[in-house]
Amino acid sequence: MDLSIVTTLYHSARSLEEFCRRVGRAARQITSNYEIVLVDDGSPDDSLEIALSIHALDERVKVIELSRNFGHHKALLAGMARARGDMIFIIDSDLEVPPEVLPEMYHELARTDADTVYGVQAARKGGLWEKISGDLFYRLFNRLSHCPVSPNIAGVRLMRRNFCDSLLEHKDRGVYLAGLCAVTGYRQVPMTVPKEAKERTTYTFSRKMDLLLNAITSFSEKPLVLIFYLGLLFTFLSGTALVVMVAGRVFFHVPISGLLYLAVSLWFLGALIILCVGIVGIYVSKVLIETKDRPLTIVRRTYDRSNSGAAGRSPAQGDRDESQQKASNGSR
Repeated sequence: MDLSIVTTLYHSARSLEEFCRRVGRAARQITSNYEIVLVDDGSPDDSLEIALSIHALDERVKVIELSRNFGHHKALLAGMARARGDMIFIIDSDLEVPPEVLPEMYHELARTDADTVYGVQAARKGGLWEKISGDLFYRLFNRLSHCPVSPNIAGVRLMRRNFCDSLLEHKDRGVYLAGLCAVTGYRQVPMTVPKEAKERTTYTFSRKMDLLLNAITSFSEKPLVLIFYLGLLFTFLSGTALVVMVAGRVFFHVPISGLLYLAVSLWFLGALIILCVGIVGIYVSKVLIETKDRPLTIVRRTYDRSNSGAAGRSPAQGDRDESQQKASNGSR
């Protein structure tokens, strides 16, 4: 298999047929030996039914049905793990980024001899709030993370098999795909791609905040270091203030501030303690999640006409057998 195209389905009913038609036409400019992997991430609309109707007409279309909604990035990794191509192209099915960028990215991959080519926007699309929040997200992440990512990165990437296999070796439960790609290394080349803003997005403010917290706590330990220096700073300030008040009272008979000063100080220190404990709690919760070693996704069923034998096997059992085989090989 020369090329695998991986995308996820979530509220994708309106654009799915056009997406498959356009991405298939773009793929045929590169090779006739390709597959389209559609991962249904628990979409509440009829995306799965439309995907199965496309699959019935074209054996190159593979449909992976997850047991529930696991999240965009985890669903992409599930599709990449089951892609068979020497090159893997990931793109969203909402047509914000036109599928016609695939041949351009292929030529850029060959020209630069890179391991992966990823898309970036020339300028962030959307309204004023989306632009401001997106800019703050990348500024904050790159300031705190030891592996910065390109600002305005788009969700489209063409990668070689070696890069994809290395990317899939990560065992993170809190998945931020752009950060994982940055950590993986290799030779990565950005390419400017057009992107249109949708009228309606599934990334609500709460989901963006969850992504921000997950990205920072997964790829940076600096908040913990910041807490340490913040503790030192306030220890020094409070110690200095205590010495000054005692010295003023003993040597200069200056009265110590009253109840209001004490109340304000207690409220300030209480808020600071709660903030620090909250940040530490996020890291502790991530340690708890990692130690559970739960699967990133659970595949309910795979529809693959080109490999009917694999479709009948239980995906969860297959993944478990594969992981056990890797562990056995590593212990030899």
